[in-house]
Amino acid sequence: MEEARCVVSPNPQRYPEVVDPHRRERVTESIREELEELIGYDLTDPRVGSATVTEVHISPDYKHAHVRVALQGNADEQKSTLQALEHAKSYLRNQLTERLELFKTPELHFDAALPLEIGSKTPQLLKRIRRGRPKD
Repeated sequence: MEEARCVVSPNPQRYPEVVDPHRRERVTESIREELEELIGYDLTDPRVGSATVTEVHISPDYKHAHVRVALQGNADEQKSTLQALEHAKSYLRNQLTERLELFKTPELHFDAALPLEIGSKTPQLLKRIRRGRPKD
């Protein structure tokens, strides 16, 4: 019968940084999916128009999550949507805590996927690209 051996790491104070290389991807995708559902269906704030979560970036220590949101409307509507999301941050974080089984739920930071000035002009820019016309 073989004896069980205990392997001691050369540096016992340091926890290995890469336990599961795909964990960050899974956590990021789970947070993105849950936020998409929460923002789309659960938030009742009228300032939140049609906001779509495009991507989530998590810090290496899983304490902060930067959420990129695609916003519709003009610059004022986009600003009010971002303000509404900032106001609902604690609610969204509590809902993530309930829905996901994470050791730490990251603090949420919302950013527009495109700068507000460009985001409101996106349909016009796409129309020009389709027509092949340069900017006037």
